[in-house]
Amino acid sequence: MNLLNLENISKSYGEKELLKNINLGINEGNKIGLIGINGTGKTTLLKIIAGLEEPDNGRVIKGNSVRIEYLPQSIPFDPYTTVKEQVFKGNSENMILVREYEEAINNPNTSNEKIISLTQKMDVAGVWNLENEAKAVLTKLGITNFDEKIGSLSGGQRKRIALAGALINPSELLILDEPTNHLDNETIDWLEEYLTNRKGALLMITHDRYFLDRVVNQIIELDKGSLYTYNGNYNDYLESKVAREEIIAASERKRQSLFRKELAWMKQGAKARSTKQKARIERFNELSEKPLDLPNEKLEISVASRRLGKKVIELENIVKSFGDKKVIDGFNYIVLRNDRIGILGPNGSGKSTLINIMSKRIEPDLGIVDIGETVKIGIYSQENYHMDDDMRVIEYIREGAEFLTTAEGNKITASQMLERFLFPPDLQWTLISELSGGEKRRLYLLRVLMEAPNVLFLDEPTNDLDIETLTILEDYLDDFLGAVIVVSHDRYFLDRVVDKVFIFEGKGKITQYTGNYTEFKEKRDKILEENIPKVKKTYKKEKPKSNNKTLKFSYNEKREYEEIDSVIAKLEEEIESIDIKIDKASTDYVLLQDLLEEKKDLEKKLDEKMERWVYLNELAEKIKYGNEKGC
Repeated sequence: MNLLNLENISKSYGEKELLKNINLGINEGNKIGLIGINGTGKTTLLKIIAGLEEPDNGRVIKGNSVRIEYLPQSIPFDPYTTVKEQVFKGNSENMILVREYEEAINNPNTSNEKIISLTQKMDVAGVWNLENEAKAVLTKLGITNFDEKIGSLSGGQRKRIALAGALINPSELLILDEPTNHLDNETIDWLEEYLTNRKGALLMITHDRYFLDRVVNQIIELDKGSLYTYNGNYNDYLESKVAREEIIAASERKRQSLFRKELAWMKQGAKARSTKQKARIERFNELSEKPLDLPNEKLEISVASRRLGKKVIELENIVKSFGDKKVIDGFNYIVLRNDRIGILGPNGSGKSTLINIMSKRIEPDLGIVDIGETVKIGIYSQENYHMDDDMRVIEYIREGAEFLTTAEGNKITASQMLERFLFPPDLQWTLISELSGGEKRRLYLLRVLMEAPNVLFLDEPTNDLDIETLTILEDYLDDFLGAVIVVSHDRYFLDRVVDKVFIFEGKGKITQYTGNYTEFKEKRDKILEENIPKVKKTYKKEKPKSNNKTLKFSYNEKREYEEIDSVIAKLEEEIESIDIKIDKASTDYVLLQDLLEEKKDLEKKLDEKMERWVYLNELAEKIKYGNEKGC
């Protein structure tokens, strides 16, 4: 069933044309990923579809019964609102009804007639379970205190609360703008499964390539104001785009060949202005004026980095706490010249703190950080440090360096580097304040690289960077002659870049694993599987003693026989509960070990009770039917 259609949508901001006669249909069951370079208008397109912005031309046709739920990148929050109140702040009929009901029952002056009327509306709308569903989703997203004030929460926690509000609100079309930003790996895994199983259409912007590969069944790419549709997931899109670009390139080669022939003819000069010759001149003018529409060339940088000596960074017994929370406890590591390290852990566990200690931006409570004399550190942080909105793009880059020297000894100017980073000449003199958030992040990344570091710290580089820029960065890091330490929740990026991971396990403990993210996850899953006891339940039968007297239960045996089924059921329930706790504690290895020991004890008790159950039931059979050997 068709839900929504865009017909000839156009949108411009000043002289910048973002959308040019866009056409798109969204059907029930579509799970669409919208991709494209930052600043091309992806968020604007989402807002137009959600009804939050009007196009300059064209129209959006939506079915009367189609409900749309939209999660923007940034959400306004009332700091005095509780988590639960914020989740129900949506403008849908269901959300308004729930708020009206909550206000009515909490107001002592509300009449019984109004409460009865609202109760009937709640019945008809079927929203009684909405609060329970909201709490379940919030818990999965790592939010457990539902009465906490929004003002006391971090930006990442606020984003997850807004995500919960979007997920629980029933809609035929769910629109998400960068839903995986600020989520840790475990939560992203859960969100993948949730969206895969969710009924209804989905349209989202995300730069998480594994997420696109596992969730969507259609990719639409916004490029130079036009939309290109590809059926399938991200992997299918890559294959189809290569084929499309080969066709475009072949067409352009043919056009250039024809243009060269026409140019040669024009240079000879027309001997007579016949109708045929005039048509040929018009064709030449048409060919010469036709704009090129070639695929964007990927940035290729091979920059000569500064010499890096044997000593890079040495960490000795590093300890760091914030109040009562210890985030790093006795950490030791010697950074090597060719290290590629990924730092993983839940939000707020101390990953950025470790990077800041390693780069001496903050001091540890205890321990020594020793940085080699030849080290030139480059830091790409979560904030746009030293970015003056009143500066022009090229001025900001030139402040870092006027030019770069390549590995071949050639010089690349700041302007040339900007072009390679998808900032054409007309954009280079734009004020930074006029750039989109994603364009600012791309500019900031270029500034870091322009300063030619030999040790690179990347703190969440995949947030707000488009896929093309991420690909550029990954290629750059392949040839980077120095150490790279990266904090990221982007599993694709980690698999592509790192060969060692540091895991924040809680209580200040950091464990080191060799391998990329997927290799670490496989090792961890194997360790968990091996540590869960696999007890083969072989129950030894106890033969009841036989004598010439009639068999019967003793008082204690009779009582045990009557209670043993419920005892076994209770033990099995306790083991199931432990299994759930083990799943949730997969990244807390201290708690995990305690839970595994507790499960082992429970399974031992269950085995003992099962042996008693066999004995008591065999005895009951003999008592019931008599001892066949004479009783």
